[in-house]
Amino acid sequence: MAPPASTAHTSVPAPHHPPVLPRMNALAQVRAARKARRIPQLLFGLAGYGAAVMMLVQSGLGAAGWNVLTEGTATSLGVSFGRATNLISLLVLLAWIPLREPPGLGTLLNVAIVGFAADATATVLPHPQGPLTRIGYLALGLVALAFFDALYLGAQFGSGPRDGIMTGLVRLTHLPLAVVRTGVEVTVAGAGWLLGGTLGIGTVLIALCMGPLVGCFLPLVAVRLPEASARARRGR
Repeated sequence: MAPPASTAHTSVPAPHHPPVLPRMNALAQVRAARKARRIPQLLFGLAGYGAAVMMLVQSGLGAAGWNVLTEGTATSLGVSFGRATNLISLLVLLAWIPLREPPGLGTLLNVAIVGFAADATATVLPHPQGPLTRIGYLALGLVALAFFDALYLGAQFGSGPRDGIMTGLVRLTHLPLAVVRTGVEVTVAGAGWLLGGTLGIGTVLIALCMGPLVGCFLPLVAVRLPEASARARRGR
């Protein structure tokens, strides 16, 4: 008679699996990738903004309203254009308090970079010779100013001191960006003219065109943050 089959279970070795490596959360990957883009975009935007400002000033046909105020301040105090830019930036930050505009990295770097870039550009940019060159400086400077303004705002590191006034008023009044920007430009241009700044056809063109141009460029260069996307989905 055959012996009964053993009831003991034979131990079978478990198949070998490679260790599971921890994976970076998808949201963290998106954040890291976008931050790698945002910081260079911020720095490039601020430096380009300062260069565009000086190009408009060198045109002699009238600069942006804030630049007219800066020119008048520099003339009154006997300081360089860049130093006057930084001084006005610090003073304008005080107006953020009633607007409750939160500062960011872009706010601080704006104060440090824009004035320096403007002074540096003044040392290498040749003075325009003749009316056509001046008009070219004005046209190129206007488009560059709007583009670089949108570029550093689109990096989402916070507004610069002057743009913080604009974005704060847009948030509180719910008026279109173009309307608020134009109103601010006209106001500060008048104050700058009273201080001795130069008004010209360029000042009028910038006051009228800057807001619409920034409004056109901003959606093209703005970095959409994951947190903002999530809030938008929850709000639907």
